[in-house]
Amino acid sequence: MSLASLRHARVVLPQPVRTLTTGSALQKDESSWLSKLMVRKIEPTKNSHSRMLSDKFDIYELHTHNVRPDSVGKYLENYKNTVQIVQSKGNLSMELIGSWNVEVGDLDQCLHLWRYTGGFEMVDQAKLELSSDKNYVQLMQERGTFLRSRHLQYLLAFSYWPQLQLRQGKNIYEIRSYRLKPGTMIEWGNNWARAINHRQNNNEAFAGYFSQIGRLYNVHHIWCYKDLQGRKETRESAWRSPGWDECVAYTVPLIREMHCRILAPTEFSPTQ
Repeated sequence: MSLASLRHARVVLPQPVRTLTTGSALQKDESSWLSKLMVRKIEPTKNSHSRMLSDKFDIYELHTHNVRPDSVGKYLENYKNTVQIVQSKGNLSMELIGSWNVEVGDLDQCLHLWRYTGGFEMVDQAKLELSSDKNYVQLMQERGTFLRSRHLQYLLAFSYWPQLQLRQGKNIYEIRSYRLKPGTMIEWGNNWARAINHRQNNNEAFAGYFSQIGRLYNVHHIWCYKDLQGRKETRESAWRSPGWDECVAYTVPLIREMHCRILAPTEFSPTQ
């Protein structure tokens, strides 16, 4: 089967193994467990993954900036001024959702999440408008001197994720990023549409996205907690919820790489 066929396919995996026994039964169960790591059945579809996984017209822009350690303060002041310029323009269909410093993970790194209402047409319009603003362009040029590297992704929100709500008070965030095997995004969505029901105890689900442009087959889940202890207790409670272990058993074989970062909101972040 061609790679193009895999990209427009739904992957169906067998039921996860519940128990282990001995002898021939053990060999059978081990075979069943290993079979979950393989693609069992491919069903082609005429719909794009984005149409099947997202029912929203919003485009999300995730900036990942790796900052020089000696320039973090200057960088944050620069970005704050940039946000103010964007907010002063009433004709742009874009808004900042969150800005964070990484506290655990890739240190000296900042993430910024923007939302464009109206699709990629609004992205094009905003870029054209901002490119003609001399102050904005000057800040962009200055920011380059504070950075070691940067990356940009355009994302769509999963349709099954709870509606995004900005948070108040003192919180920390966790972004869990996954690189999936090509052709498995639909299966990921099918399983997480059920799995998200096990993660509602503490209103911790903030946002869930998958990539459209940038690193493809990327998924980002963003969670909100009061502190690290609250994160620990919330995650442990999910494992006590019947069915959560099955969701994990289904989704782990779909992942090629994963990592998490703990984030702290910047002073100018709309979500705190």
